[in-house]
Amino acid sequence: MKALKPSHREHKRYLLLSGKDATKESIEEAILRFIGVLGYARACPQIIKETKTGLILAINRQELDKIRASFILSGKDIQVKKVSGMINRL
Repeated sequence: MKALKPSHREHKRYLLLSGKDATKESIEEAILRFIGVLGYARACPQIIKETKTGLILAINRQELDKIRASFILSGKDIQVKKVSGMINRL
């Protein structure tokens, strides 16, 4: 199969999340509650790894504002510490 052009690839942003409620289940619940199933599919969040400071979440670049809003409006202790376009800069 031929590789995709860079303009057709999905551009990701990586979020460093922290807080006492920063677990996989609570993150998924917060996103689904605010933007729904269709928004969840557009954002396609993936938990990359757990670090000492929190979780690293990969999302689609265009849905960054909606994801941040979902964490704020969820009422849970989930904070976005840093956002980067490269995973090694977190």
